[in-house]
Amino acid sequence: MSNIHEEATITAKGQITLPKPIRQALGVDYGGKVAFDLRGKQVIVSRVNDSSHEDPAIASFLSLLESDVRCGKHITTLPDDLVNAMLATLKRPVDLSAEIDGEIAL
Repeated sequence: MSNIHEEATITAKGQITLPKPIRQALGVDYGGKVAFDLRGKQVIVSRVNDSSHEDPAIASFLSLLESDVRCGKHITTLPDDLVNAMLATLKRPVDLSAEIDGEIAL
């Protein structure tokens, strides 16, 4: 991994926004987790791989919802333009490695 130097400003609440190049290098997105390790006077930031907390009920629900959307079932109460937009996106592949647009606060 190449060296990246970015700076962030600490807010009054002690929060920072991870700069986009850092988020991309770590492979984290909205809802992702990072760990902070203090080593002397350096802080090491790393991605947390925490897949052990996946809720099987939520995974099953999302799978059922995806199936319904793919078949066009149970979405009749949504506005027609939204339904059409959702169905149109099914035909396009999703690039999970695409760059993140805009700032994301963790």
